[in-house]
Amino acid sequence: MKISWGTSLVLAIFSFIAFIMFFVITMITDKAYSHDLVVEEYYKNELTFQEQLDKTINASLLSENIHLEQTSEGLVISFPKELESASIKGNVFLYRPSNKQLDSEIPLSLSSHQLLVPDSRFIDGRWNIIIDWEYKGEKFYFKEDILY
Repeated sequence: MKISWGTSLVLAIFSFIAFIMFFVITMITDKAYSHDLVVEEYYKNELTFQEQLDKTINASLLSENIHLEQTSEGLVISFPKELESASIKGNVFLYRPSNKQLDSEIPLSLSSHQLLVPDSRFIDGRWNIIIDWEYKGEKFYFKEDILY
């Protein structure tokens, strides 16, 4: 039996459509490809972007910025030594871009210039560490992405 060029063209088009539909259905139904927004109120947070930039500039004017270090006990967050640790107030936000149930917030109440976030709070993968803090009325902002 001989297949004409018209029949071959129709079979090729249907094969291509089936190929594309397979990938579309796979992407829609597979949980591995499901991603949430990092924050629920994305547009509301974007309106405060200029304030965040001002805080970031304030942090860059310090003699040293916040430093993150991964240890066997967890993540050590070191604040500038020139500041009084008791006067530092704010929050540490731990965002997991791939799973919002793992997101957490830690209020800052320091007795030294370091804060240890225990290893049990993290699972392997990417984390966005955001520290929104103030020192004697001046506001600062720090953000770093890490692989734990």
